[in-house]
Amino acid sequence: MDDLQFGTRDKRGDWAPKDVLEVAPFWYWPMSIGKLLRWLVGYVWPWNAFHMATALAYWYYIVPDAETMKTFAWGWALWLYVVNAAAIFVMYGAIELFWYVKRRQGTRFKYNAKFPADNPSDVFWFKSQNIDNFLRSFFISIPLWTAIEVVMLWCFANGFVPWLTWADNPYYLVLLVFIAPMIHEVHFFCIHRLIHTPFLYKWVHSVHHNSINPSPWSSLSMHPVEGFAYHAVALWHLVIPSNPIVALFQLHVAGFGAVNGHIGFDKLELTEASTLDSHAYAHYLHHKYFEVNYGGDGTIPLDRWFGYWHDGSKEGEARMNERFRRKRERMNRKSAESA
Repeated sequence: MDDLQFGTRDKRGDWAPKDVLEVAPFWYWPMSIGKLLRWLVGYVWPWNAFHMATALAYWYYIVPDAETMKTFAWGWALWLYVVNAAAIFVMYGAIELFWYVKRRQGTRFKYNAKFPADNPSDVFWFKSQNIDNFLRSFFISIPLWTAIEVVMLWCFANGFVPWLTWADNPYYLVLLVFIAPMIHEVHFFCIHRLIHTPFLYKWVHSVHHNSINPSPWSSLSMHPVEGFAYHAVALWHLVIPSNPIVALFQLHVAGFGAVNGHIGFDKLELTEASTLDSHAYAHYLHHKYFEVNYGGDGTIPLDRWFGYWHDGSKEGEARMNERFRRKRERMNRKSAESA
């Protein structure tokens, strides 16, 4: 497939899409019904539908019965960790294997033309981004994901929080499922902006940002503080009336969905004629420029409201550079005043 039909490639070989990023169409007026319908399809399919499918599979085949979950025990907690780790290994590992190891589509649709494995660096354990990211994912972030999952299910099982049933609350719970990805986006923006403050960035978030050119294993490569805060989005369902299936869906939007922003390709070529859109570009721009696009891809456009939005256009680049210029001026004035 010719990726230049969909984007451009610069002298370094880096690819960028022709279409600029847009926030959800219901934030524009007058609203286009056609755009809204296309957005709704993309909002549900395939990624959020996949996360709901995994949540249902967990609930019916993986999660222990409520009586078992009333008591903390290593057995069922370790079982959930093994399943979480295995699922991430299969999902992330398949993308890593086919698109980063075998490089089945080369650099077509790849934002950064380089592959992490070709660039060893001292900032990573064993000088390898892949090994470093893999180890941090499986020995830090996934255990924290599982710990939050265990506490959440334990609370539901013991009746410490409302357990709404689908029979009695079908419309409310369907609405909650629909807005769960929006809850994730708001939660992610808030914690992400917080850990970009100087102290927390240096001691916490810089671990994740070592991967300037992210790949699938970068998705959950985090400092423990960030790993906990990121997956803690599921704990909102201990505050708002909910159901454990919806809470699992919320957790899977975070855990499995982290790969979206780190695939590194705009489209994954599944066959010669079909592709899978990654929705990765907004977060790729964050890894590239650090101080833009702290949230998601604009469903709740907090980045645009707070002035951090970069849509991938030349105008977006100019706005970012102007903001950086003003920031440098403020820092220079403060330095001069304190001298």
